[in-house]
Amino acid sequence: MVVFRAKRLLLFSANSSALHHCWMPILEDTAERSSKPAGSTGPVVTVDTDSIPVPDRFGWWKDMAGQAIMPVSLRSPYASDFKGRAETVQLPHSPSGTFTYSPMSAWRSPVQIRRQDPEDYFLVLVGGGSSIRLEQGRGIACLEAGEMALFSTSHPLAVEFVDKGRPCQSTQFRLPRTVLPLAGGRADGLLAEPLSTRSGSGALLVPYLKGLADAVRDCGPAELARIGAIGVDLAASLLAAHLGDEDGLPVETRQAALLARINAFIDHNLPDPELRPAAVAAHHHISVRTLHQLFRSEPESVSATIRRRRLEHCRADLTDPGLRRLPIGEIAARWGFRHPADFSRTFRHAYGVPPSEIRVNR
Repeated sequence: MVVFRAKRLLLFSANSSALHHCWMPILEDTAERSSKPAGSTGPVVTVDTDSIPVPDRFGWWKDMAGQAIMPVSLRSPYASDFKGRAETVQLPHSPSGTFTYSPMSAWRSPVQIRRQDPEDYFLVLVGGGSSIRLEQGRGIACLEAGEMALFSTSHPLAVEFVDKGRPCQSTQFRLPRTVLPLAGGRADGLLAEPLSTRSGSGALLVPYLKGLADAVRDCGPAELARIGAIGVDLAASLLAAHLGDEDGLPVETRQAALLARINAFIDHNLPDPELRPAAVAAHHHISVRTLHQLFRSEPESVSATIRRRRLEHCRADLTDPGLRRLPIGEIAARWGFRHPADFSRTFRHAYGVPPSEIRVNR
């Protein structure tokens, strides 16, 4: 178990201090009880019930959930032998957490809302093999693994984590009302409604959330803020699409979501030798000029991005022992390089050695 001491959480502005204080009492308590040494992995915080005495585990989990998410009532048939693990990513304004736990049910009452309401939305993504029944407002969402829905801290809520004889898992992405660019609480119309995760921003948001912890472990505050903003933009785009109001989003949000879709398209089509700026622009129904304007804020041009990602894949294949017998020319071709001589020259320029030397040295 890895525990992050309280002072390491104070990375961001006072405006988001409440979000980053939410884990501090739980982490300190867990560190004191654990027989394992505390450590840090940057903005990623992991706690679990293994270091908690068995009779205290469910009560500990209740406290943790109340502080990390919102005050709720919990009930579990496994309360006497409860097991849980939480891995959170402390992004400014929009932290994310992946929770694995014994099956249980949760509800939030009007009394709890009156006592404390952080006025946040949460996107919940169901993890592998789990099922969740979510009720809020007029909505009822029965979600299976890979599916997503929205809930709010400001309305009564009932959640059933279905007992399938194995631990449940969900990822929750916090979206404060003050951060989400949807005016007038319009997102309330989507509470407990299944949201698309197979196309558009939803298809990008799922891998974003799943890979977030690994992606940010070594990031500094500025990069964390940028990565967090991408998540918020994707979430806003997803919700706006379901509301039929994508044009109502700020220009910056729409551009960020479009850029994320373009980057995903590039990654998916790297093997295609015809992948060029014109093809990327045509697929997204924009002009090549608009595409280049979008990339002005990026570290590289469109062409340089495509070339670098292809080279990275080639380098990975060349150092893979399982592909040692695959000719270099075939490796180049499988990642979109048509001519071996051009590939060799480009590879040498990027890495300082020819591709054959990379393979030999391995």
